[in-house]
Amino acid sequence: MKLHLGCGHTKLKGYVNCDISKEVLPDKIVNLEKKLPFKDNSVDEIITNHTLEHINNFIPLIHEFHRICKKNAKIYITVPFYLAYRQFTDPTHVRFFSPFTFKYFLKGEYSHETGTKKDLFEVKTKINYGVGKIKVFNPILNPLINLSQKFYCQFIAGFLPASEIKFILTVLK
Repeated sequence: MKLHLGCGHTKLKGYVNCDISKEVLPDKIVNLEKKLPFKDNSVDEIITNHTLEHINNFIPLIHEFHRICKKNAKIYITVPFYLAYRQFTDPTHVRFFSPFTFKYFLKGEYSHETGTKKDLFEVKTKINYGVGKIKVFNPILNPLINLSQKFYCQFIAGFLPASEIKFILTVLK
C-alpha cells in the first residue's frame, strides 16, 4: 500500500490519498495527530508534502510511520526550510525543520528525547533553494548548498535562506 498523507486537492494515482479535510474529497479521512488507521508493516511508501510543519504531535507521528511501514519502505517528506520566508508567515505552521531534524530518530546523542531505542530510518536530505520564480537559481545553488549542509546552515542560510527540505527516509526494522 502507498499513502499520500495531507493530499489536499492533489491526488496521486496508485496511492491512498489521505487528508483530515472532507472538503478535499480524499480517499480516506486521516488525522495525523492520532494513531494512524493502518496495520503494522502494511505500507510500502509514504509521500507527504508541506504537511508535517502543521503537526503538533510530531514525535508520535514519526513513530507511527515506523510502525505502519514495512522494512525498507520509503518515506518522502518535503517541508519548508526553517528560515524560509513563508515558514514564518503561515499562522498554521507549528514547527520548523532543519536538515538535521531526523537525526533525533537515530540511536545516539538525541534519541532519548524521542524515545528512540534503535535507528528507525536511514536518512537522506536535500536542501532545495527555490520554489516558484526563484527556482531558476536551483541548478547553481542547490549543489553548493548541499555540498555541506552544516556549513550552509551555520554560515550562509541566515542571509541566503533556502525554501524547502526534502527527506527520504528508508525504514529500518
